[in-house]
Amino acid sequence: MTVASPQNVAIQRTTAARMSALDAAASSLAVSNRTEQGPQTGSLNARLLAFYLPQFHPIPENDKWWGPGFTEWTTVARARPLFTGHYQPRLPADLGFYDLRVPEVREQQAELARAAGIEGFVYYHYWFGDGRRLLERPFTEVVSSGTPKFPFCLCWANESWSGVWHGAPDRVLAEQTYPGREDNRKHFFALLDAFGDERYVRVDGKPIFIVYRPHELKDRAAFIEQWRELAAKNGLPGFHFVALLLPHELGWNHREDGFDGALISNTFKGYIRGQRYILYRRLARRGLSRRAYADALMTYVRNQSSYRLRKLGGCFTNVINYADAMTFFLDEDIHDDDKYACVIPNWDNTPRSGERGVVLHNSTPALFRKHLHEAVSAAATRPLDRRIVFVKSWNEWAEGNYLEPDQRFGHEYLNAVRDVLTDPTLACGAR
Repeated sequence: MTVASPQNVAIQRTTAARMSALDAAASSLAVSNRTEQGPQTGSLNARLLAFYLPQFHPIPENDKWWGPGFTEWTTVARARPLFTGHYQPRLPADLGFYDLRVPEVREQQAELARAAGIEGFVYYHYWFGDGRRLLERPFTEVVSSGTPKFPFCLCWANESWSGVWHGAPDRVLAEQTYPGREDNRKHFFALLDAFGDERYVRVDGKPIFIVYRPHELKDRAAFIEQWRELAAKNGLPGFHFVALLLPHELGWNHREDGFDGALISNTFKGYIRGQRYILYRRLARRGLSRRAYADALMTYVRNQSSYRLRKLGGCFTNVINYADAMTFFLDEDIHDDDKYACVIPNWDNTPRSGERGVVLHNSTPALFRKHLHEAVSAAATRPLDRRIVFVKSWNEWAEGNYLEPDQRFGHEYLNAVRDVLTDPTLACGAR
């Protein structure tokens, strides 16, 4: 997955008039069941941290690649359903088609997240080497202005931007490089003000720093050692380094290279495994009674038949039900104190990738509440500081992957978050 890759060039042709009309419609929508003022962080069942995409403002590079004024909203507004019942376009409610250069927008986002019990945002951070950065303005302004008064940490999205999701994998837009120790030093000092900020999220007093592609980080052990040394020399207590791991990377021992924790991401595991494994999961969930077996088998046969018919007819086939995919999200052992779960409210990157995209179909707030409840329960016995659950994501709209209010569900996903984080049956004793 490419976290912040620019989108299909055809998508950027959205007219200013249409965007304005959609924005007005979204902003005027009356959303019921609003979240109220959130609970105090210390009273919550887990420390929920939400990934945050800063690609909602124009930058010269995107203007050059995709046309003047391009932002993530350009892609979102042009989305269309690819099959019957496909929820597209997904349009924002309360915040409209916002611009992250506007301080009031960032304040409103923080208020929504705080009311739901979310502890902080995990800003994607793009450092391509030799001092090159992209999309840094929103976070830079959050640090320099001191507002919003809402916690944050960073995830270094250390991968090249390419056209991989758009059928052009050899087209490199921004190459990720690792020049060496001097660049590591510059990278550290570029972020030092953030690391020292009282809002920065910490574990055992140490700032959390997530590496999105740990296996692509050259000399990663040396990088971690150098940053720990720089931290000690500059008044920081160190770092809590976290490696983000995909299913095929889970056999790797992150501790050997100096990482303090691992974030387990299984968004696509069910889709990759396919219908046969999904059948096994259904059987395991329902037991092995004759009726349960027959029901699961019939569902499997229907899904396989539907898939083959759609494929023969040239229709979109990259679909899996969210309820089935959800059984794979927490597949690995996340009970260790240094392994963190990543919960997924929804996924649909067809706005960005068209028929090359993948859809987790029929996500609902109720299903997400069940998924989050399981993740929070798994973290219940940990020390308070490590009772962390990540959510992907707060606002990745072009991947259908967000908690922000939309025009179909309003605040229901945020309310699900608050319900689980304040559920008294999950109340955990201190350790």
